[in-house]
Amino acid sequence: MPPPFASMDAFYLHLLRSCAALPHVAAVHAHIARAHPAASLFLRNSLLAAYCRLGGALPAARLLDEMPRRNSVSFNLLIDAYSRAGLADHSLETFARARAAGVKADRFTYAAALASCSRAGDVRTGKMVHALAVLEGLSNGVFLSNSLISMYARCGEMDEARRVFDVSDEHDDISWNSLLSGYVRAGAHEEMLKVFTLMCRHGMGCNSFALGSVIKYFSSGVDIAGHSAEAVHGCVVKAGLDTDVFLASAMIDMYAKKGTLSNAVALFKSVQDPNVIVFNAMIAGFCRDEAGVGKEVTREALNLYSELLSRGMQPTEFTFSSVLRACNLAGEFEFGKQIHGQLIKHSLQGDVYIGSALIDLYSNSGCMEDGYRCFRSLYKQDIVTWTSMISGFVQNELFEKALRLFQAFLCCGLKPDLFTISSVMNACASLAIARTGEQIQCLATKSGFNRFTVIGNSCIHMYARSGDIDAATLRFQEMESCDVVSWSAVISSYAQHGCARDALHVFNKMMDAKVIPNEITFLGVLTACSHGGLVDEGLRYYDIMNKEYGLAPAIKHFTCVVDLLGRAGRLGDAEAFIRDSVFHDDPVVWRSLLASCRIHGDIERAQLVAYRIMELEPTSSASYVILYNMYLDAGELSLASKTRDLIKARRVKKEPGLSWIELKSGVHSFVAGDKSHPESNAIYTKLSEMLSKIEKLASTGNAGTESNDISSREQTLVGCHSEKLAVAFGMIHLPQSAPIRVMKNLRVCLDCHSTMKLISGSENREIILRDAIRFHHFRGGACSCGDYW
Repeated sequence: MPPPFASMDAFYLHLLRSCAALPHVAAVHAHIARAHPAASLFLRNSLLAAYCRLGGALPAARLLDEMPRRNSVSFNLLIDAYSRAGLADHSLETFARARAAGVKADRFTYAAALASCSRAGDVRTGKMVHALAVLEGLSNGVFLSNSLISMYARCGEMDEARRVFDVSDEHDDISWNSLLSGYVRAGAHEEMLKVFTLMCRHGMGCNSFALGSVIKYFSSGVDIAGHSAEAVHGCVVKAGLDTDVFLASAMIDMYAKKGTLSNAVALFKSVQDPNVIVFNAMIAGFCRDEAGVGKEVTREALNLYSELLSRGMQPTEFTFSSVLRACNLAGEFEFGKQIHGQLIKHSLQGDVYIGSALIDLYSNSGCMEDGYRCFRSLYKQDIVTWTSMISGFVQNELFEKALRLFQAFLCCGLKPDLFTISSVMNACASLAIARTGEQIQCLATKSGFNRFTVIGNSCIHMYARSGDIDAATLRFQEMESCDVVSWSAVISSYAQHGCARDALHVFNKMMDAKVIPNEITFLGVLTACSHGGLVDEGLRYYDIMNKEYGLAPAIKHFTCVVDLLGRAGRLGDAEAFIRDSVFHDDPVVWRSLLASCRIHGDIERAQLVAYRIMELEPTSSASYVILYNMYLDAGELSLASKTRDLIKARRVKKEPGLSWIELKSGVHSFVAGDKSHPESNAIYTKLSEMLSKIEKLASTGNAGTESNDISSREQTLVGCHSEKLAVAFGMIHLPQSAPIRVMKNLRVCLDCHSTMKLISGSENREIILRDAIRFHHFRGGACSCGDYW
């Protein structure tokens, strides 16, 4: 029988071709060393190629050193193996060894060396290799010129890449595609379009990679030709690549990002056998903000996910991330919890991107304990997940937890980004803790973020909410670039502090700066008019908002107008305004009218309004409390008693009043009659001293016209309100020159308001009180609101 192999070399070549792992190659290598020491150069190169094919660059290098004879193929194999392994330095060292050994390098040698330079981004060495190729007379060939174009393009040297392209004797599809991809990578979009147009004119075929690069460019939202996306789609069809799932998914993403969701859906339906990547692109497309989709459209992403499962496909991490985003946008939180169960089943709950989406899901649904549990279960917590968790706490008004988590974040040695600092500053603003906010601002400045507009906006909001309108204004003036949010923040700040004319002045300056106002801007303007009693101006701006800027008034704008009319005593107009509107069934607007009825003592109207609120919102305490206090003020004790009994019968719970003040030692909180504070005795002693001083001034007639507002009976009832305790505590610890800033979660009562005025005059101190409605600046026995509140 004839032998199965013509020679020993043929036998070993057969074995090497069947090797599927490095140990197999090593076994064949050992057998050759023992049984066939006189192996030919071809066999040794084949052994070298087997090592390189399976990623064994280091054993291949040892083999090369042991070979008695080597040629350009030997070195080419190792140069390419090192390059593929990411060992560019070793690859270029091998190239230098080949030249030093006198081996004549061919075009494949130079191509492998250029590939190493390309992967390492080493354009300097790449130019040296280019020069050697020119000396060898190899640079003009299409094979090597393509390698040069690719190397220069990947290193960002597009001028050099274009120069090589222009001087090359011949171009093929690879030449054009390499140049095109380079321009896309460099962001040279105009040049990319020119090259793409020339390719089409010369009849050059685009490969899937180049077309993918062009599609990626158009996905960025730029559309120079008006219908460029459709034109690129046509080129894909013309090239016969419309069945390529990679390009199909890229085009679906492109159409979705450009807002033409109908084209994306049509393309998805045209794909005959879509894989999970195509499904992922379509699911993500339904969730794109650029598409301007509503909840019903977003729910299609969930239906698509169900279809993916019904086809027996295995969802990927990107699938789950997109579906969770769809659940967030559509408000389908229960569906999202089911997805969480599937994530646990697939052991993917620890993935960073999925973990961030889960945190957002539970934050939006108000389940912060579950969100925090997801955060703690992550294998790695990066800046995105930390920021998502902090933002979730802020979103759900768990501001103290947000600050504690931020402190833990810094203790881990992580560096915050813009969004982290902005979220934390919003927490400081909501708690009105300016001292902590100043520390965060210092951190932003140290990190180089203070010049960014978003940080400036957060600073304005923080200082304004903390009662320091001067610092907020100064921060606005220092900003290099102001957007509509910046202007709106300053206008709202002035409005909340009762500086109506200043707010309108800033709005006029905003108009002069050609900045287009939005809904928040007009809300600030209307609030300013309401707090300043500027009825005619407020009604005019309400009309301008709709007619000139096409902004539909929301419930907050409408409530401002009701408050504007009610404060001015036009209660009948305010009531008619409510009844003729689309918001006539919203308790918020009726509650605003009820507050105005109390200001003007209109008990009859107040009764009707209060009963209307009780119908709409039977468990809300605000209407009951206002009506109860009105009856007491009017001396209608029997009606007040009936209202109190109604509160008990309906089990209505009144939100307790809470006031707090920030000192160097931290934030100190108080409730009415609070004696839990360590310095309680000193606080009550100081408060008693201040009230006694007011009484003495009243008896001598030096307390001003407001002294009669505080009767002995009322002082007994309201003398221990939380804001008074906080002010007394501030008087004890703050120097005479420092203003006392106190924050309260409810609206300040009439008695406390009058008391604050008297204390500011008798103690010669500035008191800044923020309640649920606005800021009150008490100086010299008067309030900035002018008692119009």
